[in-house]
Amino acid sequence: MKESPTINIVRYEPSLKDSWNNFVAHSRNGTFLLRREFMDYHAHRFNDHSLLFYKGAELVALLPAERSESALWSHRGLTYGGLLLAPKTTAATTLQIVSTLIDYLRADTTIEKFVFSPVPAFYATYPCEEERYAFFRHGAVRTQCKLSSVIPLAERYPYANLRRRKIRNFEKSGLQIVEDERFDLFWAVLAENLQQRHHTNPVHTVEEIALLHQRFPEHIRLHRVTNNAGQTIAGAVVFETTTTAHVQYIASTEEGRNSGALDGLFDHLIGARYAHKRYFDFGISVEQGGWVLNEGLIHQKEGFGARGAVYETYEITIQR
Repeated sequence: MKESPTINIVRYEPSLKDSWNNFVAHSRNGTFLLRREFMDYHAHRFNDHSLLFYKGAELVALLPAERSESALWSHRGLTYGGLLLAPKTTAATTLQIVSTLIDYLRADTTIEKFVFSPVPAFYATYPCEEERYAFFRHGAVRTQCKLSSVIPLAERYPYANLRRRKIRNFEKSGLQIVEDERFDLFWAVLAENLQQRHHTNPVHTVEEIALLHQRFPEHIRLHRVTNNAGQTIAGAVVFETTTTAHVQYIASTEEGRNSGALDGLFDHLIGARYAHKRYFDFGISVEQGGWVLNEGLIHQKEGFGARGAVYETYEITIQR
């Protein structure tokens, strides 16, 4: 039996940008968030330590990662990370990749742990959970489990009665749904919502989201609901991947809440605008890494027929 080629690890550098992006585009579980143009918009905040894995001359996996003093993270600046795998990367090769990665981390005596958040399964264009199995073999422990709400659009459940009533109210209201680039108008509503409810700010500044939209106009979309005076009373920012329309931001004014603006908007997004996608992801409804469930928030999402899918984080202690 012919011996399998060894896995070689190469640390990412800017000269590898095209190779990186091409691999993401053709991988089973890559999305535009893992392209370098997205990862690098906040590169000044992180010490990038992304890795490429070669089997012989063939690139078989990527690891978007950043380094702190005592840990490798994949990736605190991204919603998800973990290993990105090529269509031909098998389970046996993935075991090789993870074993080589663990040896790589052991060789750096300052690294005490590896923390990673795999790409959720519904973003994959083809089954891609070999990494979970391989990391399990190395003692990975789940440290966070964030519950999201996802609709499989081809066979979705019917809306709850309350959602249907609110949609009818919206249809009678004369409100308009617009898709444009006026992130500044929506951000004013979003920032006020987050301050009032959570005493926090959006993860992205309006300048950052405008920059990312400029880089990814086909993937980052703004949908606003306006009243008869043209004022923004509700809206959503959607991150569009090959399989999924993910709601990154949602916000509404009091006028929007009273008129069913978000119900009308979501009905439009689910039933028309993104009906061609496999999934519609409302995003998480939990706090404190998953330990606290916002029952009111998830009840609204479930009223549209969404059901649970998870965003997970795992940790491996590097033993020597």
